[in-house]
Amino acid sequence: MKKRKFAFALSGLLALGTILGACGGKEETEETGTTTDTETTEETFSVAMVTDTGGVDDKSFNQSTWEGIQAFGEENGLEKGDGGFDYLQSASESDYVSNLTRLIRRDFDLVYAVGYLMHDAVVEVADQQPDAKIAIIDEVIEGKDNVASIMFRANEASFLAGVAAALESKSGKIGFIGGMEGPIIGGFQAGFEAGVAAVNPDIKVDVEYAASFSDAAKGQQIAKRMYDSGVDIIFHAAGGVGSGLFTEAKERKQKDPNANVWAIGVDRDQYDEGQVDADTNIVLTSVLKRVDVAAQEVAKLAQEGKFPGGETITYGLADQGVDLADSRGAISEETLAKVEEFKQQIIDGTIKVPEQPGE
Repeated sequence: MKKRKFAFALSGLLALGTILGACGGKEETEETGTTTDTETTEETFSVAMVTDTGGVDDKSFNQSTWEGIQAFGEENGLEKGDGGFDYLQSASESDYVSNLTRLIRRDFDLVYAVGYLMHDAVVEVADQQPDAKIAIIDEVIEGKDNVASIMFRANEASFLAGVAAALESKSGKIGFIGGMEGPIIGGFQAGFEAGVAAVNPDIKVDVEYAASFSDAAKGQQIAKRMYDSGVDIIFHAAGGVGSGLFTEAKERKQKDPNANVWAIGVDRDQYDEGQVDADTNIVLTSVLKRVDVAAQEVAKLAQEGKFPGGETITYGLADQGVDLADSRGAISEETLAKVEEFKQQIIDGTIKVPEQPGE
């Protein structure tokens, strides 16, 4: 299996819109010094994605991917729809194959499959559509030259979240809500537990999985149980299930402004999801997976004829592919300084963060 590690040039990516060619341009002739309109011959490069069951507005993984695709579209003067950029939303896992196939038949040049649950669907479609270019996020597919695998060392950023939670917890009780059990979410759990233990090995993280990435009611039910038991900080890696966590924490804070309840978001900065009122927010921080930037990066590579088919691209702390979101004052300066110390040790290789629970 070929592997490639990409460093993020965030400022460069954000500036692509000013660099990429427009639909037409001006050309000066040597003989007259006048300018004439010319048209570019570069063909439009179109991109689309298939969401998992969490939906495109899950305030998490799907939404972050879609934001990256939209940004790529805007940079290249594309419009939503055929020949530009688009998405199809999956109501159930049975939609994965049909949705991927529909987008390929609509002639999108690159199609993203969001989430490891699409592994089997991508393998099936890649075999059926050998000329298609597919990129799967959060899963590795080997032996398919028309599939690029995009991975993140989320365990590294989750470790930092664990450090912050252990240092900021007043009760000494911390929770983790997972979506569906598997190696991807297991990485979040393992990193988070390791970070907590690095600060205080006596803290045992309360872990529960919702067996879903979309059941917000189940997320609220789990959060209620944890908060009732004395847990004051809960980290979720559960997609739309996390909405239930935010709902429970906000309702408690509304009833009792002094309630010591916090949530840690995932995949994108979920600060807005924790807004209780103008002065109160229950989000401590969020574990960031820069899926938006990764989606832009891989789309740009494919557009340039450098599609990394058959390769695995992995993003971690060292290349700013994962990180913690700005805490906006919720985390003390002392804790932030400690988080930075651990972050540098991970980047330097002094600390090796476990990839799965029990390691």
